[in-house]
This record gives sequence, C-alpha cells and structure tokens, in this order.
Amino acid sequence: MSTVCFHSQQGVEKCLKALLICRSLPVPKSHDLLELYHRIPLDNRPNLSEEWLAVLNRYAVEARYPGDWDIISRREAEDAFRAARTIRQTISEELSKTIGQGRDL
Repeated sequence: MSTVCFHSQQGVEKCLKALLICRSLPVPKSHDLLELYHRIPLDNRPNLSEEWLAVLNRYAVEARYPGDWDIISRREAEDAFRAARTIRQTISEELSKTIGQGRDL
C-alpha cells in the first residue's frame, strides 16, 4: 500500500513541476506539494484541494523510508490514488489551455 501512496505523491509532484515549467516559473528542489502549489500565482493557480496535497505530502517520506509510521491501509492507498488522479486531470487541463494558447513548452 505504501508504494501506491508514494507513487501518487510523486505523480502529483511531477505534474505541479510541469505546470511551473510551462508557466516559466522557477522550480525548486522540493518534494513539498503545498510549496510547489503556492509558487503558482493566485490568478494562474488551478483549483486543487490543499487538504489532499497535504495528505499526499506525507507519503514522500513515510512511504519510502523506515520509521515509526502508521501502517497505510488499502483504503488510504485507494484514496491517495483517487486524489492523485483527480489532481493530475485538473493540471492536465491547465497544461492543455497553455499549449492551446500557442505557448512553447
């Protein structure tokens, strides 16, 4: 289950970084989804659930490194995957708008 959560977090991280690049914004060396999201100016920021970004954030470390973490349930993994899929779809639509405006990638 932890692998599903880790890859869900990673997928969202890559989507947010792609959006930053597409908008010619600096991309920090960070795994923090909220930090990446807040680097997008408000007038250009897609409507994403900050609650879900915060939930997914914890999987960048907890799902990958040993520690005193709670066991990740199947339900939690399914929720993480659903959240990542929804976020990816929203960002994909934003990227399509940018590409549709004739901007070079």
